[in-house]
Amino acid sequence: MSLEKVVYTAKAVATGGRDGRATSDNGALDVKLGVPKEMGGAGGNDVTNPEQLFAAGYSACFLGAMKFVAGRDKLNISKNVSVAGEVGIGPTDTGFAIQVTLNVSLPDMDEEEATKLVQAAHIVCPYSNATRGNIDVTLNVTT
Repeated sequence: MSLEKVVYTAKAVATGGRDGRATSDNGALDVKLGVPKEMGGAGGNDVTNPEQLFAAGYSACFLGAMKFVAGRDKLNISKNVSVAGEVGIGPTDTGFAIQVTLNVSLPDMDEEEATKLVQAAHIVCPYSNATRGNIDVTLNVTT
């Protein structure tokens, strides 16, 4: 799948790897990175890691895709809608891989309608398109 036209390009720089820092070109993102204890690092509450950043990015993007689909299909969704992302990482035969679970909360929406909305969002979401066929993505919907 190729883009017809690039409308925005995000720019960020990481230094030091998993024990470094990540910053965006506009300065809005400036985070200290650290290896979680579960992966042999020091962990801590004052650091983040690539998996947390991916979970946040995918969750926000997926919620944006849901709002796009709801607008397109003239569906009403609650202002209290949320997407909680979980990104797991572990070893494979050739290195490491991730898996994603998106826990979507659509209060005040019929369960069947909510499921259709989430499935449609999964088709249009750029993160879903980037990961489709590459990693396991589980979608959980609660209403």
